[in-house]
Amino acid sequence: MTTEGEKRTAKRAMVGRLSWGLADQAASSMTNFAVGIYVARSLGLTAFGVFSLAWLTYGVVLNVSRGLATDPLVVRFSGVPAASWRAAAARSSGAALGIGAALGVVCLLVGLGLGGRVGPAFVCLGVVLPALLLQDAWRFAFFAAGSGRKAFANDLVWGVALVPAMVVAAHVGSVAAFVLAWGASAAVAAGYGCLQSGIRPRTTGARGWLREQRDLGYRYLVENVSLSGASQLRAYGLGAIVGVGAVGAVRGAELLLGPFLALLMGLSLVTVAEAARVLRRAPHQLNRFCLLLGGGQAVAALLWGAALLLMPDRIGEFVLGGVWNSASELILPAALGVAGAGLGTGAAAGLRALAAARRSLRCQLFASACYVGGGLGGAAVAGTVGSAWGVAAATLSSSAVWWLQLRSALRERHQKSIREVRTP
Repeated sequence: MTTEGEKRTAKRAMVGRLSWGLADQAASSMTNFAVGIYVARSLGLTAFGVFSLAWLTYGVVLNVSRGLATDPLVVRFSGVPAASWRAAAARSSGAALGIGAALGVVCLLVGLGLGGRVGPAFVCLGVVLPALLLQDAWRFAFFAAGSGRKAFANDLVWGVALVPAMVVAAHVGSVAAFVLAWGASAAVAAGYGCLQSGIRPRTTGARGWLREQRDLGYRYLVENVSLSGASQLRAYGLGAIVGVGAVGAVRGAELLLGPFLALLMGLSLVTVAEAARVLRRAPHQLNRFCLLLGGGQAVAALLWGAALLLMPDRIGEFVLGGVWNSASELILPAALGVAGAGLGTGAAAGLRALAAARRSLRCQLFASACYVGGGLGGAAVAGTVGSAWGVAAATLSSSAVWWLQLRSALRERHQKSIREVRTP
């Protein structure tokens, strides 16, 4: 039976891991925020729109890697013995590296075929994708092991390496140069991750990893890609309906909400691992954990959005330059959308911890369909602002579906436990 002292120790350990997770996400979001702001101020609205298309494509590829390589690692190898974690981390990181190389070749070929303004950005993205995905894989591995401070240190190294790289890119003055600078600094952090872990990625074990984790991996792949793919479809559709400048305006508004968007993007680094630990230790506390997690994020996003609405125009123009005027009109719907996404992410963490891949897949497909429909439908009716309000409505509606599915999954697990107890 668990004593009060053991419970307090467990809570302190959880708070410590979550604190390192928040610190890591703060470092990651500040890095992403700094890159976006620097590029926006250096290149202007149209070129920033091109950079945003490359950034969104990276988001799709990142979610492919997470679904196949690293999400199963967090679900199944959080809090396991060190030997099991090391073997799994070597194969998981090898799978991430292999996925980056394969999809990098695709991006490179697409970029060569496109040419024009967009093509060089995609060529450079293809070159740096392996490093970007390996760096992200180390973060997942460290959080699965409960070593959040190592993930935080890795992101700090990336941020430090990014400073001289961005300065060089600014002298060149092209989108391609900024993409290369962003990827080169990630390569420094990826190499540092190998030193931190003492593990070399096993690309030869990638196929075995994908085969063994396919029951979760393929569902998580579809789920993750539908999420990032919806963003990509909205961006391309918005560019076609309104213009590439509209993509830059949306990205500018997202940058203003950057701390929370980056937190959501990498949330599974911390919360899925912690939800899995809560499920093993105190299953009855999982719903409460998820509610506090989602509610806290939603409230924080709303408070940040309110602060942005009160921000003087001169500060916004200093931060975003010429992008500010277009982006400032989208702050309110963007903040509501992020709040809805934050609330839904709490339920998503619970479904991942329960390994309820079918339920989470259904939720994500519904959310993605609503996101694309709301974003493009709104754009057709009322341009960029209409697209932002359409996305906000879609995200808030989808959040309710996530929570209904978590409630059903918890009820199903409870009934199964009762049947197992009654069965001799």
